[in-house]
Amino acid sequence: MVIYLPGAVEEEEQVEALDELSPRQIVAHLDKHVVGQKAAKRAVAIALRNRIRRQKLPEDMAEEVVPKNIIMIGSTGVGKTEIARRLSRLANSPFLKVEASKFTEVGYVGRDVESMIRDLVEIAIDLVREEKLEDVADKAEQNAEERVLDLLLPPVPQSARNSASAEEKARAQEAFAKTREKLREQLRGGKLDERMVEVETRERSMPAFEIISSSGIEEMDINVKDILPGIFGQKTKKRKMPVADAMDHLIQEEEQKLIDMDQVTRLAVDRVEQNGIIFLDEIDKIAGREGGHGPDVSREGVQRDILPIVEGTTVNTRYGIVRTDHILFVAAGAFHVSKPSDLIPELQGRFPIRVELETLTVEDFVRILTEPKSALIKQYVGLMETEGIKLRFTEEATRSIARFAALVNERTENIGARRLQTIMEKLLDEISFEGPDLKPKDVTIDEEYVQKMLASIVADEDLTRYIL
Repeated sequence: MVIYLPGAVEEEEQVEALDELSPRQIVAHLDKHVVGQKAAKRAVAIALRNRIRRQKLPEDMAEEVVPKNIIMIGSTGVGKTEIARRLSRLANSPFLKVEASKFTEVGYVGRDVESMIRDLVEIAIDLVREEKLEDVADKAEQNAEERVLDLLLPPVPQSARNSASAEEKARAQEAFAKTREKLREQLRGGKLDERMVEVETRERSMPAFEIISSSGIEEMDINVKDILPGIFGQKTKKRKMPVADAMDHLIQEEEQKLIDMDQVTRLAVDRVEQNGIIFLDEIDKIAGREGGHGPDVSREGVQRDILPIVEGTTVNTRYGIVRTDHILFVAAGAFHVSKPSDLIPELQGRFPIRVELETLTVEDFVRILTEPKSALIKQYVGLMETEGIKLRFTEEATRSIARFAALVNERTENIGARRLQTIMEKLLDEISFEGPDLKPKDVTIDEEYVQKMLASIVADEDLTRYIL
C-alpha cells in the first residue's frame, strides 16, 4: 500500500550503515511503511544489496556489473511508487519519479527523454547541498552573529584610534570588548530580536528574456551569469529589518560563502552515476509496436528513445557529462491492456527482474487504516480534534470500512488503497460538514453507522461509479 509520511527520514533507518544492511533487514525497513507486497520488497532489497556488493569489487570488474532493473506489475494504489521511494530514502540516493507517458509525441507535446537524467542531477545537487549546509551550519551561524554584532556596535573608526594614546586605546578596547560580549549574550537570549538594523542585501531580480534552442538550454553548456557578470545579482541595497530577520538573512549568505559549489556538483554527478534511482511509472502506456494511427504511433519510438538511457549512455547536462550505465531503473505499470512482452525485445532485456504485486485484501486495508504513523483514521481523528470533536472508531467499524473498500474495488475500478480515501470522505461527510456546530462532541463510529452511510451507495452499482 501507499502511505507516504512526509519528512520522515526516520531515525530507525539511520541506525546502521547502509552497507551493513542485509536484504532481510532492508525488507524489514520497508515493512514499516508499505503493507504487504513481499515479492516486490524482496526484489528491490536484492537490487540495492547488489549495488553495495558492486562497490566492493575491483574497479575493472565493478564497471562490468550492470544494475538489475525491475518491472513491477500491479494496479494503481498497491504500493509500487512507495516501495521505490522508501528504497531511495534508505539508500540516501537521488530519486526521480517520472511518467513514461510524458515522453509520447516527443517534439510536439512530450518531453525529451534525456530530461529525466538532467532532472535527476538537479535533485542530487539539492541533496548534496543540503548535506553540506548541515556541515557548515555552526560556522555560518558564528559568522552571521559577528556580522550582526558589527551592525549593533560598529568598531571605533581608525582615525579616532590613531589620535588616542596607548593607555586610552587599551581602555577603549577593553570597554568595547565588554560591551560586545554583553550584546552577544542579549542576542543569544533573544532580547534584541525586535531592534532594527540596516543590512546590505543583494538584489536578485533578473531580466526577463528567453533563449530558444532546438537542443535545449541544458545542452548549450552556457552559464549566462558568467557571460554577463555585471547584470545578475551584483547590485546591492540597504534594507532595515529586525535583528531576528537579519540573523536569518546573514546565516544564508554565510552558508553560500562556505559551500564549495564545484565540489557539490562533482559529488552530485558521481552520486547520480553510482546510486541514482529512476522510477519509470506508467510504462505499460508506451508498451506496443508500430501500427495504427494517432498517439499510438509514437509508443515504439518512445521505447527506442528510452532504450539507450537504460542500456547506458552519456547525457550532456549543464553540470557536465553524466553516464547512465549504473543508474537503477524501476519501471511500473498496471498492464491491464498490454503486457511486458509487448515492449520491444531490447527494452525487455534491460529489465531482467519482474515482480507482480498482489491485490490488496480486506486484511491489508485494515492494516493500512490503523498501522502507519499517519494512518488514514489517525488523520481524520486529528482533523476533527481541531474542532473539539472526539472521534473514535470501533474495531468492527474499521473492518467494515475495509470490507466496503475491497468490495467497491472489486465491482468497479481497482484503485487500491486510494479507494479508502473516497470511502472515508463519504463516511464522514455529515460530521465534517457540521464541524463546530456538532453536538455532542464525542462521536463513535461503529459498524451500524458505517452500514447506514455506505450500504445504499454500494448496493447501487451505477451510483457507486460516480460517488465511490
